[in-house]
Amino acid sequence: MAFEGLSERLQGTMTKIKGKGKLSEADVKEMMREVRFALIEADVNLKVVKSFIKKVSERAVGLEVMESLTPGQQVVKIVKDELTELMGGEQSKIEFATRQPTVIMMVGLQGAGKTTTTGKLAGVLRKKNNRKPLLVAADVYRPAAINQLETIGKQLSLPVFSKGTDANPVDIAREAIEHAKAEHLDTVIIDTAGRLHVDEQLMQELKDIRSIKEPDEIFLVVDAMTGQDAVNVAQSFDDAIGITGVVLTKLDGDTRGGAALSIRTVTEKPIKYIGTGEKMDALEPFHPERMASRILGMGDMLSLIEKAQTNVDEAKAKELEEKFRTSSFTFDDFLEQLDQVKQMGPLDEILKMLPGAGKIKGLENAKVDESQMGRVEAIIRSMTIQEKTTPEIINANRKKRIARGSGTSIQDVNRLLKQFEDMKKMMKQMSGMAGKKGKKKMSMPGLDSLFK
Repeated sequence: MAFEGLSERLQGTMTKIKGKGKLSEADVKEMMREVRFALIEADVNLKVVKSFIKKVSERAVGLEVMESLTPGQQVVKIVKDELTELMGGEQSKIEFATRQPTVIMMVGLQGAGKTTTTGKLAGVLRKKNNRKPLLVAADVYRPAAINQLETIGKQLSLPVFSKGTDANPVDIAREAIEHAKAEHLDTVIIDTAGRLHVDEQLMQELKDIRSIKEPDEIFLVVDAMTGQDAVNVAQSFDDAIGITGVVLTKLDGDTRGGAALSIRTVTEKPIKYIGTGEKMDALEPFHPERMASRILGMGDMLSLIEKAQTNVDEAKAKELEEKFRTSSFTFDDFLEQLDQVKQMGPLDEILKMLPGAGKIKGLENAKVDESQMGRVEAIIRSMTIQEKTTPEIINANRKKRIARGSGTSIQDVNRLLKQFEDMKKMMKQMSGMAGKKGKKKMSMPGLDSLFK
């Protein structure tokens, strides 16, 4: 994740201060020095760093902290509050038009992931906002962009309006809006041309497209890995055409994350969405408070729950709970669970959303071994129907056959069988406890075998 280094350093600083019974101004000063270094290392804009440190320091040496029974915890809360405010305070949602269609312009430089993000946004709006989007291929200078958008449209079963590379982008946008009205499509998302750098010709074309019908949103797509340059690009586009929000891509990459912490303050425009992976559903609404919690190691249970609700079938979850209670859980059920977990995204990222995950030794460097996941699936698929239902019958000869069929070792088969039995016992106990308390629960078991 983008905030890996920043998160690690801030969490270390917060842990030191949290345990203190009393705080002196010297303690606060020392902590602020560490926080300043952490933010600068994360490539946060220097003016933003200075303002942030000033605000936290003023609050941290106030009476609310110094006279508190838990001053360290109060300071952590202040840092979280100010970090949240730095990133926008609260989620900024899309402003849909009262008279259809809603028009969204996607702008940005080449290589930021604009065309892919256009498709991702359309998919998210259809799924979460029940919209009927039309994708518009207005980048006529890069033939691959039109082909890419048409491919994405087919992949997502979404309509794409395209007139090839010879048409004028302004005419394409105008006709696309009329087409959307005729076809009762309520959202037009225009993928405009990018350039290798900001230039006058690009900006004029964007102004001409904007003049057809004032867009309800103009989203600047920015590669988070470009660091401070991302902030400069955002400022240039905002000065020239007036953006309404930012979509940060590649926030899952090996980047310091300073752009996410600086853009909101420098441009005064909100981050609306963040790209968290290459899959077409890897685009999330940006929640400043949740991101602040994740950076400080407090977890992000709301996002985790939303992921689960999106990818886990509720009826199947209830059926699964019943199977645990009656000990009828099979290896086929286990395979289904693995599939649902995989759909939620990278497991190491999911685990980091759990509160207190930062305190678990070794988790900060935990990487889920995807090949191990494949081995588990191969072992299960090499079993007969009877073996998957009643694994107790798997003797030495059967283990040899399963290992040979799955390209694994007998030790791998033994390990999986033991983990499966241990998991069944544990989940049966948990089901019983949840039943007594009258609480519903959803489980994704057996993940311990997937770590290196």
